[in-house]
Amino acid sequence: MSEPIASSYSSTTHGQPEANASGVSWSAVFAGAFVTAALVLILLALGAGLGLSSVSPWSNTGVSASGIGHSAIMWLIVMEILSSAMGGYLAGRLRTKWTSVHTDEVYFRDTAHGFLAWSTALVFTAAFLATAATTMVGASVSSKGDPEKVSGSAYSSSAYFVDSLFRNSGAKTDPGGSVARSEVALIFANGLQKGSLPTEDQAYLEQIVSTQTGLSPQDAKQRVSNAFTNAQQSADELRKATAHSLLWTFLALLIGAFSASFAATVGGRQRDRVITI
Repeated sequence: MSEPIASSYSSTTHGQPEANASGVSWSAVFAGAFVTAALVLILLALGAGLGLSSVSPWSNTGVSASGIGHSAIMWLIVMEILSSAMGGYLAGRLRTKWTSVHTDEVYFRDTAHGFLAWSTALVFTAAFLATAATTMVGASVSSKGDPEKVSGSAYSSSAYFVDSLFRNSGAKTDPGGSVARSEVALIFANGLQKGSLPTEDQAYLEQIVSTQTGLSPQDAKQRVSNAFTNAQQSADELRKATAHSLLWTFLALLIGAFSASFAATVGGRQRDRVITI
């Protein structure tokens, strides 16, 4: 009489036993995910301490936004490799050992465990640890990013160019200059969104600059034109830098996914070689 099939199998398909339990060891996946997320924060703090996260779109304040430095890009990739590989290795090493499963299937499941650990860590980090990451690397950026902070304004990035409109020899002062700057900031922001200054806004800015600085109408017109052109160039550079950083982030995440999946297969092989007594 043949031996009974193990309790983990409930039925047969084409003469082969069909597993009753899931092929995923979620406890191992979550363990690997937590380790990955923790290492990401640790390495992120280290990178911030080394100055790799002090990126600013303004010149002379932190790293130039014309592109994230090569060292910062390399650190992002190294951070993904180390954290993902460690989390994936643990997910593969701590998984439940499968018996009576083909070697190819074991390899696939190990790879899947590493990828699941990486995916869970990524979602967990984005959903719950974003505040912690921002606290570590965002404070220096926010404190250095704007030469002049405009509280509650969504367009504070144009404050520098607005301020340049009111520079003079110091012979004149205007107690209401702060109000004018806030108003001009909104006009600049609207122009940047549209791609150009409307004719009525252009004329209004020329009038304000001429009144505040004592420049002739022609000089005020030239100053407004130069300041807005500089603001457009800065906005374009910032957009390009953002796109550049996102592309490298995409590449780093892909490398992290591969590292986690491969490390899980290594951990799985070592787990299967352990001799239990």
